[in-house]
Amino acid sequence: MSSSLTCVFLFLQTVSVLCKLDISRCPLFLKPSVSRDGDLQLDAFIPLYYLNLQTDMQKFSFLHMPAQRLPDEWDWNNYPYALAFLFAIEEINKDTHLLPNLTLGFNIYNALHFDHKTLENILFCFSGGKRAVPNYDCQEQKKSVAVIIGTRIEFFRDIRPLLELYKTPQVTYGPFDSLLNDKERFSSVYQMATKDNVLVLGVVWLLQHFDWTWVGFFASEGIRGMMWVIATGSYVDWYKMKNIIDLFHGSLSFSPKKREVPGFEDFVKTLNPSKYPEDFYIIQLWLDMFNCSFAGSLCGNLKDCPPNSSLEFMPGNMDLLTMTESSYIIYNAVYAVAQALHEMLLAKTETELTSDANQPTFLSWQLHPFLRRLQLINSIGDHVSLDDKRNIPKKYDILNILPVTAAAHDFLAKVGEFVFSGQNQNLDIHEEIINWPVELEEPPQSVCTQSCGPGFKKVANETDICCFKCVFCPKLEISQQKDVQECTKCSDQEYSNQERTRCLPKLVTYLSFEDSLGMALACTALCFSVLTAGVLCVFVKHQDTPIVKANNRTLSYILLISLLLCFLCSFLFIGRPHLVTCILQQITFGLVFTVALSTVLAKTMVVLLAFKSMKPGRTMRWLLASGASNYVIPSCTLVQVVICGMWLGLSPPFIDVDTRSEPRHLLIVCDKGSVSAFYCVLGYLGSLALVSFSLSYLVRNLPDTFNEAKFLTFSMLVFCSVWVTFLPVYHGAQGKLMVALEIFSILASSAGLLVCIFAPKCYIILMRPEKNSLNHLRSKIHNRRNPHS
Repeated sequence: MSSSLTCVFLFLQTVSVLCKLDISRCPLFLKPSVSRDGDLQLDAFIPLYYLNLQTDMQKFSFLHMPAQRLPDEWDWNNYPYALAFLFAIEEINKDTHLLPNLTLGFNIYNALHFDHKTLENILFCFSGGKRAVPNYDCQEQKKSVAVIIGTRIEFFRDIRPLLELYKTPQVTYGPFDSLLNDKERFSSVYQMATKDNVLVLGVVWLLQHFDWTWVGFFASEGIRGMMWVIATGSYVDWYKMKNIIDLFHGSLSFSPKKREVPGFEDFVKTLNPSKYPEDFYIIQLWLDMFNCSFAGSLCGNLKDCPPNSSLEFMPGNMDLLTMTESSYIIYNAVYAVAQALHEMLLAKTETELTSDANQPTFLSWQLHPFLRRLQLINSIGDHVSLDDKRNIPKKYDILNILPVTAAAHDFLAKVGEFVFSGQNQNLDIHEEIINWPVELEEPPQSVCTQSCGPGFKKVANETDICCFKCVFCPKLEISQQKDVQECTKCSDQEYSNQERTRCLPKLVTYLSFEDSLGMALACTALCFSVLTAGVLCVFVKHQDTPIVKANNRTLSYILLISLLLCFLCSFLFIGRPHLVTCILQQITFGLVFTVALSTVLAKTMVVLLAFKSMKPGRTMRWLLASGASNYVIPSCTLVQVVICGMWLGLSPPFIDVDTRSEPRHLLIVCDKGSVSAFYCVLGYLGSLALVSFSLSYLVRNLPDTFNEAKFLTFSMLVFCSVWVTFLPVYHGAQGKLMVALEIFSILASSAGLLVCIFAPKCYIILMRPEKNSLNHLRSKIHNRRNPHS
């Protein structure tokens, strides 16, 4: 993104502007820790103040105890950790069911990042809190049971060897660190925080929501360098950062939801220095925030605080009344140790007889088995466990950083939330209430991230690998979401709409009589059928005339009837296909055309034998007299019957659904079953047509009274031309067009035979009846024999 766009960032640690007052008159600040005695002690290390030891480091020696130093800077951002710790201790001591008859005391040590100060505090902890003497324990009875500690690498690295040496249980409240999961190196470490890989999913969801692909990162320079986008796990005092807050105006931040633990708000409201007089941290907090002290305080040289002064009225937007995620983890850590102690003491009571059950004695390392198998439900119903594989639901508030105004105190506004629970993930964000930077009125757009809407898919840009282009989904494919990588193909029974966003059901269709194409073909077939029937009637009416008798009127009747059936069989191809019609289509077509072509072949043979019989020779006369041409039709038809029978026996035609020919329709068609059988039928018809054409061509110039030989030749030429043209066109056709082409070829070839053979004869019978007489026939024969007479 450009610099004017919203940056997405990570807060790993917070830095606040710290106050410094003259507290040299308060001797409490020379103590190494804040402590309260109890039957059992729980130690905590919390970073609350800093020491400037650069000068002292030059004079430092392990041979002498270093001089005590007053704090130089205070970090009140971490004080909510101490509040959660104290609140948990107080609740446990009031609970009659948890650690009954025992009180839980505490020591709160400051966690410093200087090696010698870190070691000094640990030695104070081990030696009894009065003198930091190595290998000496000034306590009459060891009371410390565990240490609650952060995971700041500089601090944890220095104290870990000593803690591991004593096998002291260390319960961490800092962010999860995968290195600490190594039980061989950190056998005494228990992490309260879980592995937070959920936040990455939340960030991804946010980026996808706004269609952002370029992201700006803010990362720490620490050893681990723990780089997440828009993550803040601890409290951030934006009020003290108001000088730089404008830099982040409009940014979005993922922050763990604050917890409303019952009783915590009242605890904070009533907390004051008089309640914990030994706690110099709260005394300093009161001095810094209210510039006063309570009566009876050891640092009470300032003016007395008003009776109604309370942490409820903290200046700025520092909210101490609800628990942050880190404070809540400390609260659970204290309860986890207390519950483990309770279970351990119960186990010891059942197995051992102790002289004083109210003052149990044990070593802290004995607590480990009970911490490992700890299962606890806390006061707000959350499950607490130290199992490394535990899966805890996560909830994050999405906060918007608002601009700083003179009267503004609250710089964060909740604009949404992200919830993760098992396999369920949900991002809820309200764009309308987000306050973007001044120059933006809507969510910023990343470079090259124009969203590919539904109906498109993303394709990588060859010139810029970080960009992409939107490509319209292909036919029969859709996309219903934005920025999909691949379109989804519709099923065979569906097609995509024009926008490529939905799959619509295909309509069932076929070549019906209602279609314009089907109606045209049906009308054509009907007209030619009526015409053929009319020609048959004319021939029957004039059956005794020379022109009808000339070429064997029986063959003419057979040819006309077969042509009529050819025209009528076209109706089998039109309408909704059924199994019977699918079988009858091809079988009827093959047989009636075989009869028609064999009849033409027989008529051609009649012409040939008639003229050959005039020449000397008994064979031709015998063939003509015996009616050999009459056997052509049944012989040829029988061969076609055998072919059709094999077709029906091996792979008969059946009903099929064509899903590909027409994108928006399911076409019901008759599948031919065996394509080879279909072409065998066509091949046989072609053979008959070729033989008929060859014979008719040979006799075309023979003397014929009514010139039928030439008509037969021309009819066969038309027939062969139609079907030779049909084959290549039929292979390239799809859907209804294939059926229409077959019907057209049947009609065209049948019409060619009808017109070429019978049109001239009908013309003479109807228009020139004088030529259809015996006298005219005799005159024509006489003129042919005596051309010069």
